[in-house]
Amino acid sequence: MRLPKHILAIALASFSYAGVAQDVGQTVYGNDGNPIGIIESVTDGVATVNTGKHEAPLPINLFGQGENGPSINATKAQIDSMMDARMAEIERQAAEAAAAQAAAEAEAAARLQAALITGNQVLTADGILLGLVDELAGDNVVIKNSEEKLITLPSTLLSADTEGQLTALANYADIMAAVQATTS
Repeated sequence: MRLPKHILAIALASFSYAGVAQDVGQTVYGNDGNPIGIIESVTDGVATVNTGKHEAPLPINLFGQGENGPSINATKAQIDSMMDARMAEIERQAAEAAAAQAAAEAEAAARLQAALITGNQVLTADGILLGLVDELAGDNVVIKNSEEKLITLPSTLLSADTEGQLTALANYADIMAAVQATTS
């Protein structure tokens, strides 16, 4: 997984070198003299180093030239540890976002269920009155318009706001065109 270019820059900034040219395929060595990984790419001043565990974005200005080739003032274990911590943070943020999304979806579904009451108004996405809820038929909602015509929509095509106002997730013209197409 590729991560933002600045991840390790902050952690390693205090160990900055003059920066040396880095070539794809070179082995990068740590301050302990041991290999950290292989440079996979260099873009916009950042070398992506494959440690065998992570693809670590390392700013080129952190590189120096050691006895064996390009080096940085950290060990493979330190780079992997920093990347592990960043990956854990990304996973935590993703889990929080997924939980928040699930809670929002559950709240929206509960609002919709509460609003699906016979006689409630249904507006279209463009704010036109479609009609009133006439009946609930399984996963469908039957709406009676002002001309006493029945329009059946799947409940998944409806939403309800915090006030309980039902809204179709399509505009009036599109709904009426679909109704017309099914009755012809």
